[in-house]
Amino acid sequence: MISLSPFSLADLKAEGCAAIGAVRDAMVVAGALEGRVTASAKIDRSPVTIADLAIQALVARRLREDFPDDSIVAEEDASLVRDSAETMSRQVVEAVRRVVPDATHERVVGWIDQGGERAGSRFWTLDPIDGTKGFVAGRQYAISLALIVDGAVQLGTVGCPRLRLGSRPPTPSEASGGIAMAVRGRGTWWNAAGEQAWQRLEVSTGSEASTARIVQSFEPRHGDADRNARVLWLLGSELPPRLMDSQAKHVTVAAGVNDLLMRFPPDASFHDAIWDQAAGALLVEEAGGRVTDLSGRPLDFTAGPRLLRNDGVLVSNGRLHRAALDAIQRAQ
Repeated sequence: MISLSPFSLADLKAEGCAAIGAVRDAMVVAGALEGRVTASAKIDRSPVTIADLAIQALVARRLREDFPDDSIVAEEDASLVRDSAETMSRQVVEAVRRVVPDATHERVVGWIDQGGERAGSRFWTLDPIDGTKGFVAGRQYAISLALIVDGAVQLGTVGCPRLRLGSRPPTPSEASGGIAMAVRGRGTWWNAAGEQAWQRLEVSTGSEASTARIVQSFEPRHGDADRNARVLWLLGSELPPRLMDSQAKHVTVAAGVNDLLMRFPPDASFHDAIWDQAAGALLVEEAGGRVTDLSGRPLDFTAGPRLLRNDGVLVSNGRLHRAALDAIQRAQ
């Protein structure tokens, strides 16, 4: 649900203002590159684009200037810019120059590599393009940034350039997309593109599992489809799952558009990266929902870049969490 409440950047500390500024810059670059880039494959066969690399450089640069003592843990490294063909390197630098006109190849490489630092007691985690396949294919994607202090997510910012919250579609002259922001103890908020006001987000009040609006990844390889189907059957789900890329899914749960998100690992060795969950988890929790792993344990952000102490992820409006955990247990 979306409600009108007073909120402005003046209410935020320096960290909140920096996060929003960095994500807004990232959305400018991403928007300029939409429909113009293709994905390359990294060593682990996951996709990466010019936008991923340029945005990581921009955000890392901003965070290093504002918070020089903070660590940055991000998804990309600069090897593709440092070692790739000249064309890709030049395109990444040109993308960064949309925001930082005096950017050079050497500076961009250094900014990207700042995302490879070890997590300290206080660090930022970034997914520059969460849902890279969605970005390339014209579906949902997000820029996700979170601040973690002593293992707890304190601030989460998710920019969703293609997501519109509300009951009516935009007119051709209106911008779509927006930024979701959560601050621990301060709630979750949404700022639609082109608007000044921030609106408070709250999860849905639905408690009937059979009619729950379930959202899950667009990409089948991201999860265990058989296990997912068993749980849906045990829940008595009457509605087909909604498919969506990125942490835009978390935003829709925080906004009450969807009720439940279950992420089943594709195999026993798989663990989500912290940048895939940190910001979205705080958005949902501060909107009144609940986030755990599939066994009901809180997500543990102290084990390094991946959630090594967790098995999958369960995100809900809170009211459906117990029923979902029971169904997951029965489906083992």
